[in-house]
Amino acid sequence: MWRKNHLKIITKEKDKEYGLGKKQVTSLKDIQLHLKVLVLFTTSFMIWFLFLLVLSPKRISNPIRGFLSTPPAECKDNFSVYIYNLPSKYNFDLLRDCSSLNIYTDMCPHVTNNGLGKPLPEMGSSWFTTHQLIAELIVHARIQNHPCRTEDADKSTLFYVPFYGGLHASSKFREPNYTVRDALAVEFVEYIQEQKWWKKNSGRDHFVAFGRTVWDFMRTDEVPDFGANKLLNMSPVQNMSVLLVERHPWEGHNQHGIPYPSYFHPSTSSEMLEWQNSMRNMDRIHLFSFVGAPRTGKKKVVTRDRVIKQCEESSKCLILKCGHGPSKCHKPRQVLKVMMRSNFCLQVLGDSYTRRSTFDSMLAGCIPVFFSNHTAYSQYQWFLPSDPTTYSVYIDLERNHSIGIEEELLKIPMDEVERKRRTVIELIPTLTYAHPNSTSYGFRDAVDVALKALSDHVSSLLKSS
Repeated sequence: MWRKNHLKIITKEKDKEYGLGKKQVTSLKDIQLHLKVLVLFTTSFMIWFLFLLVLSPKRISNPIRGFLSTPPAECKDNFSVYIYNLPSKYNFDLLRDCSSLNIYTDMCPHVTNNGLGKPLPEMGSSWFTTHQLIAELIVHARIQNHPCRTEDADKSTLFYVPFYGGLHASSKFREPNYTVRDALAVEFVEYIQEQKWWKKNSGRDHFVAFGRTVWDFMRTDEVPDFGANKLLNMSPVQNMSVLLVERHPWEGHNQHGIPYPSYFHPSTSSEMLEWQNSMRNMDRIHLFSFVGAPRTGKKKVVTRDRVIKQCEESSKCLILKCGHGPSKCHKPRQVLKVMMRSNFCLQVLGDSYTRRSTFDSMLAGCIPVFFSNHTAYSQYQWFLPSDPTTYSVYIDLERNHSIGIEEELLKIPMDEVERKRRTVIELIPTLTYAHPNSTSYGFRDAVDVALKALSDHVSSLLKSS
């Protein structure tokens, strides 16, 4: 919401302040003179006001709206979560300059509606243009209204610290000075260590949630600097649990992968069931598909190039190529349309190991095909079956360049394809972020799963210490 500015009524006292009431007006000439001064002042003020409105950075006065004042239902789990009331510089103040949150994208449309983004009424009331890297806002909003939330820290088993570290990190990618780039993260760590409840268990029952990948918080001298900060390298943070859309596969002992948010945020179980049933009955006329853009200049994108080439050469593959600027890849309906018409969706790594497309495809009932263990298997263990063959296909194209994707997929018996698809569709609720304002959504969503798994993890940590 734009901050409203109101013009003050010019009173007689104000007239005196500007020297307009020092002598009595006795003639038409005097009246005209005073009117000219008043018009000049008013015009100057309006020009100044319009200048600020048009040229100043975009701001939103109340970026997180619609939080319910009390938890909506009785907690049915054996944990409770307390939310820190952080100084606003660590979360809400960051959103006020929303146009500066990402060096590539204006995030102002995406931070609205508690991070869900703008509604997509043409797709239904539960659909939004949700940005792939906005999970921290959605998690905050969901926990704010979660039935297991408590305002009594003495009774809490989990402590959520709502630092919007991902949005802050992306706003500083081009900052060359490491001290300046790391400043807010360092201040945050210093602040949280001084809190009473941190000291109780040295932060082992505390957690943060970020919507970006781990690589944005673990700067190292071993790779070229691309803008990351050092937040997750700081020893106090390593005592906390960190929820991210992509964890470090080898060094992420305190990191836990959570799903990328897709576009669907239902408020009721009936909406969820209706969507699942429609995916079960979908006519899938394509064997496989790929949605994405080519990459250049990186060794790991060689596999992506091979995947794209095979898809383009196959009559059984549907491809939706993405690129810079406007494209169908930025339109949720177009993306999901491709996946809903496909039996298998190719999920090949790009800028990092993971992809939002994995969760888009599963939302569409499309069986994911992975080319790296770290695109899903080592990432989302709280959310996906321990046996990956029950819901996905793995093709090691990196070791064996001659493997034909079409041939491999055609080898899978149709009854096995149906079993995999059933599992994928059954997983949709737990991979989805329910609407934050819902009071009776009637299914366990991604936040429910994360909090329960996190509670079990923290309980185990504290017992062993």
